[in-house]
Amino acid sequence: MTEIIDGNAVAGDIRAELTDCVETLQDSGVTPGLATVLMSDDPASETYVSMKQQDCEEVGINGIHVEIDPDAPAEELFETIDRLNDDPEVHGILVQLPVPDHVDKRAVIRAIDPAKDVDGFHPENVGRLVAGDARFKPCTPHGVQKLLAAYEIETAGADVVVVGRSDIVGKPLANLFIQKAPQGNATTTICHSRTDDLEAKTKTADIVIAAAGVPEFIDGAMLNEGATVIDVGINRVDADTEKGYELVGDVDYESAESVAGAITPVPGGVGPMTRAMLLYNAVNAASEQHDIDIELP
Repeated sequence: MTEIIDGNAVAGDIRAELTDCVETLQDSGVTPGLATVLMSDDPASETYVSMKQQDCEEVGINGIHVEIDPDAPAEELFETIDRLNDDPEVHGILVQLPVPDHVDKRAVIRAIDPAKDVDGFHPENVGRLVAGDARFKPCTPHGVQKLLAAYEIETAGADVVVVGRSDIVGKPLANLFIQKAPQGNATTTICHSRTDDLEAKTKTADIVIAAAGVPEFIDGAMLNEGATVIDVGINRVDADTEKGYELVGDVDYESAESVAGAITPVPGGVGPMTRAMLLYNAVNAASEQHDIDIELP
């Protein structure tokens, strides 16, 4: 029988342990602070930021939110980042992407203090991750690792196929899988839109990570019997529902579930883990900046 990997349950356990970590920090006079910056009127971005602030409140992190008019000059965003970099009560900074076209996204990422870059996107943090000395693991890849560990799915020696090569998920996750570390030591293949005969790659994999951003792109016919399937995608597609749409992953869940040994649902799989690992990074940042020992989950 296929095991359903419950991201909500695993994320809930992590948040509970992070609450204890926050209390330890507070006993030493430090309350972790996470600043979110929104320069967009995109409803999805507004929702994501609101959820992150609610998560902060739940575990005792001080959430600071800054909104900038999307038509404002880029300098206003960079000045905001500079101010947050200099604020000792802000331990983590997250600029919600995407930013407007007149703002250089890469310059925004570089402007954030690497010690406060809880997304793990700053070039310094990317380099440290690749070198096996990560300060912050990007939230979604780290969340995937935590899910696999929680369900005792072994990566060492496994054949892993990562479908997608984004800077946010595909590249860092592939790097983590090949490292000589827990939830690593895998033989890892990265596939993408130019991959020839994708099915030949996924069909032999022990673990398939679907992160291409294409609705229901991977189906059961493309999977090895008993494979673990981690669906990172979340796509809004038209549907005959009250909202007029439904959320689906990059995997055709019905056909994949009949073949997989374990699979994440959408929603309720990777998404809650991404949010939990952002809190993890914020708490870790506060701990590191104040040199206070805590036991992270």
